[in-house]
Formats: sequence, C-alpha cells, structure tokens
Amino acid sequence: MAIHRIHTGGEYEEKVGYCRAVVACGMVHVAGTVGHGENVVAQCQSALEIIESALHEAGTSFDQVVRVTYMLPDRAEFEPCWPLLEKAFGANPPAATMIECGLIDPKYRIEIEVTAVLP
Repeated sequence: MAIHRIHTGGEYEEKVGYCRAVVACGMVHVAGTVGHGENVVAQCQSALEIIESALHEAGTSFDQVVRVTYMLPDRAEFEPCWPLLEKAFGANPPAATMIECGLIDPKYRIEIEVTAVLP
C-alpha cells in the first residue's frame, strides 16, 4: 500500500510533526487547516483555499469530500461562514460536525478538517 504525504510548509507542520494531507487506501485525509485573515469569514475562505490546493494535489476535489469537521472557539461565528461552505460543497455536501473548542492560537477563528475519496 503506497502512502503519499502532502506538505504545504505551514507554520505548524514542522513544529508539531504533521503534514497537510495523507493519501492512503483511496482516501485523502486533510489535517485541520486554519486560514489567514482578520475575521472568521476571511480565515474560512483562506482555509478552504488551502484545503482545495491539497485536495487538488492529491487528485481529488471538494465534490469528493465525504466528511468535514469544523472547529471554532465561538460557535456564534459559524453562521457567517455558511455561504462559503455551501459554495465549496454545493450539491455534494459531506457528513459534517461542528465543535466549539480552543484552537492552537487565539488569533485563529476556525479550523477545518476534511476526508475525501479519490475519484
């Protein structure tokens, strides 16, 4: 079984010891991803772009995502992200979970983790 690891050079990849995504057994596991920006919407958009890039490198896309987990330090900030999430997943929505929790740095307002299948 071949395993392909995708590194994007994110700040915490080396510090924590992980990679952005792992492709194994026909599945793509994208690590929890935070984005850049001054507010939750900008960070959500940025995180989705980083995830999309990792999915593309793995050979898949948002329409093949089967599971997504959203983590936010304040659940009240989730609703403003909904239009971006609907646009990303559209007619192919994955199973989803939203968790209210602390993130690695208080400047981050959302972290998104996905699992996709290879087409």
